[in-house]
Amino acid sequence: MPAGPLSGLLVADFSRVLAGPLATMTLADLGARVVKVERPGTGDDTRTWGPPFSATGATYFESANRNKESVCLDLTDPGDLQLARELALRADVLVENFKPGGMAKLGLGYAELSATNPGLIYASITGFGSAGGANLMGYDFIVQALGGLMSITGEEDGSPTKAGVALVDVLTAKDTAIGVLAALAARNISGRGAHLELNLLSSLQGALANQGQAFLGAGKVPHRMGSAHPSIVPYQLLECADAPLAVACGNDGQFAKLTQVLGIAGLARDPRFATNNARVEHRAELVPLLEDALSTSSALIWQDKLIDAGVPAGHVAGIDEGLDYAESLGLEPTIEVRNAAGQPVGRQIRHPITWTPAFPAPVAAPPTLGEHGDGIRAWLADAGSAGVDRCGATPSAAPATG
Repeated sequence: MPAGPLSGLLVADFSRVLAGPLATMTLADLGARVVKVERPGTGDDTRTWGPPFSATGATYFESANRNKESVCLDLTDPGDLQLARELALRADVLVENFKPGGMAKLGLGYAELSATNPGLIYASITGFGSAGGANLMGYDFIVQALGGLMSITGEEDGSPTKAGVALVDVLTAKDTAIGVLAALAARNISGRGAHLELNLLSSLQGALANQGQAFLGAGKVPHRMGSAHPSIVPYQLLECADAPLAVACGNDGQFAKLTQVLGIAGLARDPRFATNNARVEHRAELVPLLEDALSTSSALIWQDKLIDAGVPAGHVAGIDEGLDYAESLGLEPTIEVRNAAGQPVGRQIRHPITWTPAFPAPVAAPPTLGEHGDGIRAWLADAGSAGVDRCGATPSAAPATG
């Protein structure tokens, strides 16, 4: 099988917590060699974020750091700082989420590094940008609040709520990976790298999609609607005899099928409900009629009947059920990761892209703190290797593949 599409590229990971590490893990999953620089003694903050803990560490840290090598460098120590600079000068990609200007103060800013390594692609991640928001702390929860996401999340008559995962960090990670890949493509033509600036607020607002455009295009400020959709009805949770059921009628034909299954086919001919525009206008009248019909049976029974009729529907599953469902569909949602000795140490959610032709996906477990430090330090200290073996593996660093 061919090597991963990013095989041969070296990524210097100076990031921590989630957005940066998740972006660099994406690059590692695709074959890049990622060297994670961590603080001596403590490492990435998320190494202690628990419970829950697996047999090998904090599950939070593990979710964003597989297929990497860890080296501890004290950036206040001149010798370690020189090793960090050497790593950056050999790298194809550098990802950092220091406070704006923090890396430059260490002599690790883009301007200084690119003068010697002009092909470097340098991605800086902040909470609110490097201008007016440079001094603001970039926590996902705060960005969800200030950026508008919480204003449209939660029940209409309840309190605003955040998403159940650090969604803004995840979105920013994906934007970072996209930017890096685009910069690599551009470098193939120009031979030069680029400085990419990303911030959590912009990534959140870039993901507001139809909700953001409702304001910009029509002057309508969206509000919380629970699970309901502002422009499609029914497209929400509807109560059954025992539990809620997600029902999504994306067109009038699906709505007609829904009413047939529920035994209320006349609603599809009612002028108040015959078209989606009418259903949006008469949402408050329609939903109780649908829930009255659904109250005669369980969510799972209705789910099966509606799916058989071609109406998208699904009960509210737990994460465990969701993974089982993906497995039943042949999507292979997880991978088994292995330690340096090749022993299986746990399962993780795999990178979501399936490739044809396939390549041997790396399955190295998240590194212990400083696990590869000796080999990386020796490699970086060997000045003769600079520019010759930019991505040569250290003796202990060859990732497991599966």
